[in-house]
Amino acid sequence: MKAVFMGLGYIGLPTAAVAAKYGIDVIGVDINPEVVDTINKGKIHIVEPGLGDVVKQVVEEGKLMARLEPEEADAYFIVVPTPFKQNRRADTSYVEAATRAIIPLLKSGDLYVIESTSPVLTTEKMSRIIFKERPELEGQIYIAYCPERVLPGNVLYELVENDRVIGGINQESTAKAMAFYAHFVKGHLHATNARTAEMCKLTENSSRDAQIAFANELSMICDRVGVRIWDLIELANKHPRVNILQPGCGVGGHCIAVDPWFIVSDFPEQAQLIKRVRETNDYKADWCANKVMEACIEFENKHNREPVVACMGLAFKPDIDDLRESPAKYIASRIISEARAEVLVVEPNVETHRAFNLTNYQDAYNQADIVVWLVRHKEFVNVSVGQEKIELDFCGVRK
Repeated sequence: MKAVFMGLGYIGLPTAAVAAKYGIDVIGVDINPEVVDTINKGKIHIVEPGLGDVVKQVVEEGKLMARLEPEEADAYFIVVPTPFKQNRRADTSYVEAATRAIIPLLKSGDLYVIESTSPVLTTEKMSRIIFKERPELEGQIYIAYCPERVLPGNVLYELVENDRVIGGINQESTAKAMAFYAHFVKGHLHATNARTAEMCKLTENSSRDAQIAFANELSMICDRVGVRIWDLIELANKHPRVNILQPGCGVGGHCIAVDPWFIVSDFPEQAQLIKRVRETNDYKADWCANKVMEACIEFENKHNREPVVACMGLAFKPDIDDLRESPAKYIASRIISEARAEVLVVEPNVETHRAFNLTNYQDAYNQADIVVWLVRHKEFVNVSVGQEKIELDFCGVRK
């Protein structure tokens, strides 16, 4: 069995590496020459616990090779980004480009699977593109959709242990895709059709978005009435049927912060709650930034000088280097551009950043008058409380 993975990012590379570890010959394709060179040296370009060891092993064994262009195989997997456009409609151009790149290589009996989060009907749209270019393949290849459902920081475990939803454009395609994933997935494989699988992924992330929005909205209410949100949630969760999540400074990442808009843009009249949830979580980042601005003004009025502000964390969740759609990054940018303050920016999981001058977290804390906790990185939790510091904790570092 030989498989091509189109896209070697936060999902594509771990999936390709795991497939290779379980005996599949894998060609990983990426448009970035630096990514290709890094992987072919047995190294990785992203932060994910344990991934470096697996990539090193499968590259050395010749089971994983990175390329700039795809080559003929038995199975092809589309694992590229699907961002949204200015109007918040899904941009499936990367999926289409990756699909068109492998069309000349397809042959009878091949499997084609989209893993990229996509609007409903995307798989059927791609199948029409394939069959328009290669009409002789209609009824001869297998086409399916199988969304990833992994948590950054625990990807290697969840790729193997989590259940997967697999939906083909017909029953034969579903069965073919399930047979492939059975090589390395120990969780249950749930058969459905492509439309349901596509909607399932969007539904999962929209549900998580709603749960987070409830916690974020509560945190803003508690701020108004002087209730400590962390204590409130701990007590409320003592109820046997209540499980409130922890609030943060918004919602980021390429899934939860993006995918609900795919539903809203396609079904604006019906998706009222999903839209309101998205707006709540987006607003939380502005609310946090405004709280920092207020603290800066109060400090300057009291001390007759501008404060030093430390923005602690840029990633969209703890202990990773992924800054995509990060509310922390947005908040830091607003503070730099709008606050009357010297601003220090910290992200322990990133060495350099083109937009920010990064500072060591302990140095930033020591220098700061106002410490803004944006991401609950493990390094931050054990930082001792400074007696003279004003601390704005938006993520539970001090809970």
